[in-house]
Amino acid sequence: MDAQEQPLTVRVGAGPDGSVTYLVDASPEALPPVRGRDLERAWYAAREAAIAGTWSSIRGFRFRRPDGSHTDLALADPHALCWAGAVDRTVGLGSSYGLALCLRLLALVDLLARARWAIPLFRLERDGADLHPSLLRTAATTPLTAEARFDEMRFRASLAPHVMQSPAARRLTGAPA
Repeated sequence: MDAQEQPLTVRVGAGPDGSVTYLVDASPEALPPVRGRDLERAWYAAREAAIAGTWSSIRGFRFRRPDGSHTDLALADPHALCWAGAVDRTVGLGSSYGLALCLRLLALVDLLARARWAIPLFRLERDGADLHPSLLRTAATTPLTAEARFDEMRFRASLAPHVMQSPAARRLTGAPA
């Protein structure tokens, strides 16, 4: 088994203040894809935790890069902590899969908050969210950046072939009406 085939290791440590630190033997870009249905379940678990006011501890991540350097990420936003806590309780963040699931959920929320072109593909209301299935499928498989986000252009390019050619989708892809 060569270095590329070895499973990613995630070590978890707790601080005296209740914070949690994850030491990951890979970069965010190397985290595995996840299943779309797991991402959808994580979305709803996070929503339920937010409604219940189930907040969580500060979480820090240290990713080891291939050249030996590190990328550090800290979650301090209360909503992001709530969502990370929900994923930790349902799937666990002590594995590369659980960590990938959590970071992809956070990256999707971040993308939807700033990508105006994606507005036709989701609806957020008090009683929940309606996400186009292609959003979940693309978020589940598109690699993360070094900052554990989605590259907006890459995400959009990956999404376009999967979206139905509805009027809303034409605005996404730029196809004529």
